[in-house]
Amino acid sequence: MEFDFAEEQPKFLMLMYGLIAFVAVVGGLLLLLDVVPAWFARRREAQLVAASVSGAPLPRRRKQGEGLFALFFLLPTVLLLTVGLVVPAIRTTLLSLMDGSSTNWVGLRNYSWMFSEGSIVRVLINTLIWVVLVPLVATGFGLIYAVLVDKARFEAVAKSLIFLPMAISFVGASIIWKFVYAYRGEGDQIGLLNQIVVSLGGEPKQWLLESPLNTLLLIVIMIWIQAGFAMVVLSAAIKAIPGDIVEAARLDGVSPWQMFWRITMPSIRPALIVVGVTLTIATLKVFDIVRTSTNGNYDTSVIASEMYNQAFRYGQNGQGSALAVFLFILVIPVVIYQIRNLRQQREG
Repeated sequence: MEFDFAEEQPKFLMLMYGLIAFVAVVGGLLLLLDVVPAWFARRREAQLVAASVSGAPLPRRRKQGEGLFALFFLLPTVLLLTVGLVVPAIRTTLLSLMDGSSTNWVGLRNYSWMFSEGSIVRVLINTLIWVVLVPLVATGFGLIYAVLVDKARFEAVAKSLIFLPMAISFVGASIIWKFVYAYRGEGDQIGLLNQIVVSLGGEPKQWLLESPLNTLLLIVIMIWIQAGFAMVVLSAAIKAIPGDIVEAARLDGVSPWQMFWRITMPSIRPALIVVGVTLTIATLKVFDIVRTSTNGNYDTSVIASEMYNQAFRYGQNGQGSALAVFLFILVIPVVIYQIRNLRQQREG
């Protein structure tokens, strides 16, 4: 197949225009962020020099000017949030109250469908299983890693190996684990898991076709990726525990188990909450692993993958939007809890 540059020229022009626009916008913002503060700084410096030479009192900063200055920098952020978050959220909410073609209003019918359709109820149950197991198990493994690796001889190497899956995309990790779960009939197995089963005298299985086992096997992929993140955060929290507290506990003769529960766990509680909340939000939005591994088939679909299927594969914009709104509603309490927790930490 020969490449015809003339036919592809419009695409290249669109790409070039996009790159030029990106460079212009980003470059302009960077230039603006450099020039405007520098101008205000030079102006303030000139006022201070003039006041010191003439012996006049130093000029005070004007609160109104500072407010306009802050508004100047907040305006792009507010604009981007409005265009990229607020407007799409309102539009999605309106679409969730309409039919699949987005032409007729159907009220809350899409939401009643969500809780009455058996396949969608299965999706919600799968999402609940993900949200319960992934943060709990990943945080648990991360804590075990952090405690065992802390102050070990090859701590840096061990942490690098454990954290390495975080450098792999969800799609890449899913492809790797699909080879682990691969099934090749009764002959030689290329899947690591089936090869281990055959070596132990068992029969190979099509792991990703058996429900609910396949959902648990997909959860393993997420845990494998996120345990390194939990380990890094919790390890930093453990190292931040004041040494005098640890030394005082050792002088009191506490056992390692008592040290863990009475000193380590209370001290790293804020880090545990941060890790748990972060993993919960990431798990609620999980899409890549399910899409790459099973495409949501064999009772493995979750809210994000089903939302995509309804909206873009089946042409049901209303039902897809209802799932998106429901997912957004699920995330809101977790975010509010995290904000309140951070506020309490600052006040404490």
